[in-house]
Amino acid sequence: MREEIGWNQNGSLVDGIATAGGQFTRTDTSQLAFRTRADLSVDLRTQTEYGTLRSYFEGGFESTGVSGGATTNDVVWFDRGFIQFAGLTAGRIRSYFDINSPYEFAFMTQLTNGDSNTFRGLWGIAYTAQFGNGISATLSFEDGGSSDQGNNSGQSRGRGRRDVNLSMASQWGLGTTSYDNEGWKFPDVVGSLRIDQAWGYAQVAAALHDASAGYYQTGGTALAAGIQNNGHPGDAWGWAVSGGFHLNDVLGMKGDTFALQATYAQGATTYVTSVGGAPMVHSGGMSAGFGWVTDGVFTTGSGVALTSAWGINGGYQHFWNPKWRSSLYGGYSAITYGGSATTMICGGAPGTALGTALTGVSNCSPTFSWWEVGTRTQGNRHPDLDIGVDVVWNHLNTAFAGTATLAANGARPGGVYTISDQDVMSVVFRIQRNFLP
Repeated sequence: MREEIGWNQNGSLVDGIATAGGQFTRTDTSQLAFRTRADLSVDLRTQTEYGTLRSYFEGGFESTGVSGGATTNDVVWFDRGFIQFAGLTAGRIRSYFDINSPYEFAFMTQLTNGDSNTFRGLWGIAYTAQFGNGISATLSFEDGGSSDQGNNSGQSRGRGRRDVNLSMASQWGLGTTSYDNEGWKFPDVVGSLRIDQAWGYAQVAAALHDASAGYYQTGGTALAAGIQNNGHPGDAWGWAVSGGFHLNDVLGMKGDTFALQATYAQGATTYVTSVGGAPMVHSGGMSAGFGWVTDGVFTTGSGVALTSAWGINGGYQHFWNPKWRSSLYGGYSAITYGGSATTMICGGAPGTALGTALTGVSNCSPTFSWWEVGTRTQGNRHPDLDIGVDVVWNHLNTAFAGTATLAANGARPGGVYTISDQDVMSVVFRIQRNFLP
């Protein structure tokens, strides 16, 4: 059972900067949010002549008061459900590309981790070969965006595909992004090599990702009838590589851990970050910062110009005594638009970009990045009870730094804005009871 209260979680870089909350006005953004969760996990294991037969389930119930003025949401959710036997794993799993769990160091989802490396899992089927001395290799076929059917925004967590058709109206907006992908036809292929020892573990991994787009179209916000006759870009393939490690009992201090992971991707941004859509944050006065997370962009007659992304994240946790622990964590992620993509975005009339979403642009540069630094302190006054607080700072290095004319957005008036870097501080307080029946 868990109860938590968050401040500045929504409408920030922490949990949904593409929403109206990014406006940070008295009427558009609620700074407080709450969540009550009941989580159930079942782990059944049977010994057979071929080894352990395991089935695992995790899911539960949640009530959330969402920032931004939305009403309370009561939901049933499902994180994991898989079968393991003789090296085979199949079901809703954690991706074999991921190395370190961000929740060892933080309560909040860290945006410098890949989208599959959150509490929600994804579909996959994998085989792991054990070579002895803690060395193993895994080949996995995983969900590369099963809900990204054509002109569809895709799943909010897991792993999606993010191609933007710049020829379609409202595909690329301020604080919002739609994606125009080909229907899902091929799983992501993930391979990893790992070593587990008493000192901890280390892993390298690589992935192949389908980044193919939909059809060409000139105008409109949805797929038009007969659009197949317009043709389409050639198939596009993204990829990602990653390496990292996790150390136990750091510097001889019992229980202390240190973890680090770095990732580079092309046309596969979800392997680098869990940020989706179009980050947008307003600060005081006529100031705003933003960016767009995409796998690639295209226009009528062009191919898909893939973006590049890279990131690094890590954390350290120290036990002051058996009942108190603190962590320090952080990371950096960047989305880079190459020459072809930048030309598509900025190749219109002078001073314009992104169609009609942005005018009077003084610096047309869609590349952007962000930093994230946080610390969590948690007490265990009883072995089954966790009480703690997590504080995180996010810094957005904006795209299009300079000046631009923005349309009115909620209570924010239209006009000439200074496009500059933005900072958001967020806090979560949590009480959690863990128990076995």
